[in-house]
Amino acid sequence: MTDFNKILNQLLESGAASSFTGGLAGGLAGSMLAGKSGRKLGKKALKLGGMAAIAALAYTAYKKYSGGGASLPSSGSSPQPLLYAPEGSSFMPPPDNTSARADLSQTLVRAMIAAARADKKLDSEESQAIFGRIDSLDVSPEEKSALIEEMNHPVDMDDIVRASTSPEVAAEIYTASLLAIDVDHPAESSYLSMLAARLKMPRELVEELHRQVEGQQEAAF
Repeated sequence: MTDFNKILNQLLESGAASSFTGGLAGGLAGSMLAGKSGRKLGKKALKLGGMAAIAALAYTAYKKYSGGGASLPSSGSSPQPLLYAPEGSSFMPPPDNTSARADLSQTLVRAMIAAARADKKLDSEESQAIFGRIDSLDVSPEEKSALIEEMNHPVDMDDIVRASTSPEVAAEIYTASLLAIDVDHPAESSYLSMLAARLKMPRELVEELHRQVEGQQEAAF
């Protein structure tokens, strides 16, 4: 079975935003090689691992939105303290449910790819650069092939929305999508707005997710 959580972790470690994932899935070769914002998740988030890092970001934002994290800072330059998503919760399937974990991590990878495609298309030169970057990932040949296959799939918003089986998973899908792009293009902003609407996410939760992700990102040079 392909370990999509491992792929997800590699994407995040490589500098989620458009410095890698956007280049991978959306054809932003210049951004992929040089980095548009040069930002990635900080070490505290990355040490949790791919799916766990996204779960922690979504869980922390969700707790604060729902009133369970009133003591957490909402702004400022210092990263906000991450809360571990409880094992067995809607944010993080239990360790023994490998199928549910695999399905969730695959959904998050697909969400990142779909978001990164919001405003770009691939050409042959960009494709070569992207496949070269895929080849450099520290994952198995099977996992690299799975990632290429996912990248080449047509984006299906309905599939992504159907995978949102709870408000908690919706928050994770949105978080993964936000990590995949730099929101500095009208198409990217419109895509995120459409995604939030399709996932039926409250505006306050969306804003908290943005604050949490921004607080946990750091310069990657």
